[in-house]
Amino acid sequence: MKKCFDAEKYLKIQKKKISARIKMFDKLYLEFGGKLIDDQHAARTLPGFLPDLKIKLLQEFKDDAEIILCINANAIEKSKIRADHLISYETEVIRLIEFLRAKNLYVSSVVITLFDGQKKALDFARKLEDYHVKIYFHTFTKGYPTDVATIVSDEGYGANPYIKTSRPLVIVSAPGPCSGKLATSLSQLYHEYKHGVNAGYAKFETFPVWSLPLKHPVNIAYEAATADLGDVNMIDHFHLDKYGIKAVNYNRDLETFPVLKEILLRITSKIIYHSPTDMGVNVIGQCITDDKAIQKAAKDEIVRRYYRALADFKKGLVLPDVPKRIKLLMNELNISEKDRLVVEKAEEKRLKSGNLPSACINIGKKYIVGRKTDCLSPISSTILNALKTISKIPDEVDLIAPAVLEPIIKIKDKTSNFKEENLNLGEVLIALSICSTTNPVAKKALENLDKLKECEFHSTHMIIDDEMIVLNNLGINATCGTEIDIT
Repeated sequence: MKKCFDAEKYLKIQKKKISARIKMFDKLYLEFGGKLIDDQHAARTLPGFLPDLKIKLLQEFKDDAEIILCINANAIEKSKIRADHLISYETEVIRLIEFLRAKNLYVSSVVITLFDGQKKALDFARKLEDYHVKIYFHTFTKGYPTDVATIVSDEGYGANPYIKTSRPLVIVSAPGPCSGKLATSLSQLYHEYKHGVNAGYAKFETFPVWSLPLKHPVNIAYEAATADLGDVNMIDHFHLDKYGIKAVNYNRDLETFPVLKEILLRITSKIIYHSPTDMGVNVIGQCITDDKAIQKAAKDEIVRRYYRALADFKKGLVLPDVPKRIKLLMNELNISEKDRLVVEKAEEKRLKSGNLPSACINIGKKYIVGRKTDCLSPISSTILNALKTISKIPDEVDLIAPAVLEPIIKIKDKTSNFKEENLNLGEVLIALSICSTTNPVAKKALENLDKLKECEFHSTHMIIDDEMIVLNNLGINATCGTEIDIT
């Protein structure tokens, strides 16, 4: 895929922007929106933006920064799942702690927000003790969102325990949205000023990109990604009124800004920001090197989001309004689900195979297909066909010896509740790994697995969670059919 985003330039000017904001205060609380690691949405929408580019950015401040992670107690209680990796928010918090520490970044504490005695939250707090982080419980802020006098008082933010921090930059992040990052940041500001510290607040949001047009595909892709939250991009009228400059923000920030501005004024006794855009520090718009290519990537992402929303609806994870909303966004940009060519190729294979579940992967200019067989899922057979193509291995050559497959199928047949004999992608890759120790052809195929990264993939039938996790981990942009019509 063509790179159309300058990551090196981004790191340079983003560091400068954040450094300038830090200098305005004795201590800066920087609310980090979006995914702190594995930001695949940004990587897909802005080719050249690395999934862990934010970590590289934070490493520029590693000696001056510490990280607070927030998690909503209700998300713990409901076992909320991070959709891209299909893991719980609690698991994601632990994963973040381990990953950040491995990168020499200091995670000082975890805040369990909106705590009201939830048992699972208490159990999670006990589990966190093994990771040697300070654990704090914040409750609902009395008076929020309308009674500012109560919010900014010992009954409001003052009722929360003060999180002890020691560095000039405090990153406030979370495993997902609605985790209480803003409330935690403002609560800290209240306590800091009571302690005589000139603290400040700023916001780091990757999307929407304030300097791109309102209806730019990159900003529309953000709306598609947050369709379940109901986010809507809007012109920041506060910024326009103050500076005469059009800037894009989203509805929640614009709706809450008057209250937030008043809260900051009561805490700090000064007006620092005149608009939601003022609060932000992101410079992504300055690092796009090919707008035409970026627009194409963003449109492709919107179509992928549509298919994934249909799959989530079929699983009962979202309401039908979510795919319907994305469909309306597609109409705005004059794009369609039919623009995804791997879908057409997969359907052609299904029809030629007598309606057997089929799939297709696009590698360069080639569209490689596969179908369900007696021992392979359509996902597995398609990936094996793709590896053969990349490795220039004849189609008739078996990558996995029958002697390896047969015992796996037998044990699966004995242990599976559904008696599903077809091997899924994870099982097939394990079998391929085993064969690679003695078979040079299998080894060659396995060595080319990384070349599937960023390829487009579609299955005519629903992809089971186990296979979707593997596809995601391989960096393959996968979607699937659902036989659902929402029109």
